Amino acid sequence: MTTPLTLPRRRLHPLTPLVRGAKLVALAAVAVSWRGLSDLGLLHWLIAMTVILIGAVLVSAVVWAVTGFEVVGRELRVHEGLLSRRVRTIPLERVQAIDVVRPALARVFGLAELRLEVIGGGKTEAPLAYLTVAGATELRASLLGLATGAEPAAPEAERPLFAVANGRLLLAQLLTPQTLSVPIGAAFVIWPALSHPDWTLIGAASTITAFLGVFQVPVRRVLDEYDFRITDDGAALRVRQGLLNKRSQSVPPRRVQGVKLTWPLLWRPAGWARAHMDVAGYGGHGEEQLRAGTLVPVAATPDAAWVASTVLSAAVIAPVDVIALTVTGPPRRARWLAPFAWSRIGVAVTDDVVAVREGVLTRELVAVPLARVQSVRVVQGPLQRLLSLATVTVDTAGGLNATARLRDADDAYRLADELAIRSRAARRTFTARMTATGS
Repeated sequence: MTTPLTLPRRRLHPLTPLVRGAKLVALAAVAVSWRGLSDLGLLHWLIAMTVILIGAVLVSAVVWAVTGFEVVGRELRVHEGLLSRRVRTIPLERVQAIDVVRPALARVFGLAELRLEVIGGGKTEAPLAYLTVAGATELRASLLGLATGAEPAAPEAERPLFAVANGRLLLAQLLTPQTLSVPIGAAFVIWPALSHPDWTLIGAASTITAFLGVFQVPVRRVLDEYDFRITDDGAALRVRQGLLNKRSQSVPPRRVQGVKLTWPLLWRPAGWARAHMDVAGYGGHGEEQLRAGTLVPVAATPDAAWVASTVLSAAVIAPVDVIALTVTGPPRRARWLAPFAWSRIGVAVTDDVVAVREGVLTRELVAVPLARVQSVRVVQGPLQRLLSLATVTVDTAGGLNATARLRDADDAYRLADELAIRSRAARRTFTARMTATGS
């Protein structure tokens, strides 16, 4: 294991209050919206924004003055609080991933934010915002070494795994339901303007703002996943992405809880797929968590499958080909409960992974390392009991579970027993391999 590190208590970068104050002003400007600007007038609006900026900077300066961090042994300690002092202690063994994030505003000042994702956390633990880019990168390397026991690798040691084609990324987001609904939304905006002379600019702007809320998902994906690259340095997966907000993730392969391949309906004619990895501890929900675990934004199916298989193989320390796994489907009587999907449902089990396949419009393949299995459940609803069917769910420490639906009831219980036995054996084997390699 890496020698414990002692880093004396330090403050965040002195420009932190200014950046945070500017962010609050931007949020306030969005909250005021077009209607507020019209009611206040430009001069009063500028005065209000200036007062908010000064107040936000002063408050942020006080918070900055009482906030600090230090590394003692294998713990990161964050000190904060003015009247009520608080010290958060984070054992680095619990750290699942460490990200260096550079929001657009922070990039103007040459700053970055360090985010630690800890298993069991509902949100990012102890985000250190802001540090210099060099300081954040150096601190991440030190903390990651303590968390994994591996020495930080030099940048030249990184092995490229995948790089997104930005043109394909843009085209893929055009082939989404949100983008295809743009003409309909535009018609709802243009028609009132043409048919009602009293239609005001403020009304049109408010309508457009509401309409853009639907369109923000594909736009956000393009901004977040632009120039996506993933490399492997032997100690961690390095994921770099982003157009406005630059994000650099470091994920040790053994922290990966599973991978998911997805084939959206509109992408299948082109043979495209996307892949995600599930890492326990990533904060956020829904779209935010999906962005954090992006493995392949869009690629030809063989490329996406190869990257997913490579990452999964590193997680289980054994070769795995997710596409080549032999999947067994449910019995034919399952058609009564899933008439369209039953032929696409299936499960595959090896000594290292369990994989499930499902989906009609959007097809999915989820693969989970057996060494990461936390529990196995067998569930039967009333209709399933009537048809002697059952569902087997494999739970992990992350948010990605493998669910084998509509199995024969007897087969479901046999499968659950087999998964429990194989997962215990997989954990013993994985621990022995990690011990032998000194990781």
